[in-house]
Amino acid sequence: MAEERLIRKYANRRLYDAHDSRHVTLDDLRKLVAGGQHIKVVDDKSGEDLTRSILLQIIAGQEQFGTPVLSTQLLEAIIRFYGNPIQQMLTQYLEQSIGALLRQQNLMQAEMAKALETPMAPIAEMARQNMEMWAKMQASLLSAFTPPTPAAGAAKSDQPEKPSRPESPRRRG
Repeated sequence: MAEERLIRKYANRRLYDAHDSRHVTLDDLRKLVAGGQHIKVVDDKSGEDLTRSILLQIIAGQEQFGTPVLSTQLLEAIIRFYGNPIQQMLTQYLEQSIGALLRQQNLMQAEMAKALETPMAPIAEMARQNMEMWAKMQASLLSAFTPPTPAAGAAKSDQPEKPSRPESPRRRG
């Protein structure tokens, strides 16, 4: 997990990235968060944690000017949950749902990357499996039609050998 990046908010409402020693905008913070960076925004004078407030500002900006993720109906439903006894349950549900979605997205991206790295790998694996099955079937078929061969050096049968009959003379006529 990435370390939290400390952002200080000054009285003049400017944000300062202590890690890079530079002033940043809400859009800069959005890019950091989108890149997987965890941020912590604190008021420079009081030390109060302002992270949630800043993240909500970033979301509001994205919802207003970008392609919205939160529909009006969803926002209304969320507002209705405030003060409701199951508010905490909604929070846990949303966190788990987003977590599962992100894990699924990462898995899909990894599978796509693997497929793009070696586009013929699945076909090659299928061909290998087919060749194995063919070899097994061929061996099975050959063993069905081939008489068993005696093991080398095996003892001869305990029964005495029958002497071969001399051929009876053929009559010529």
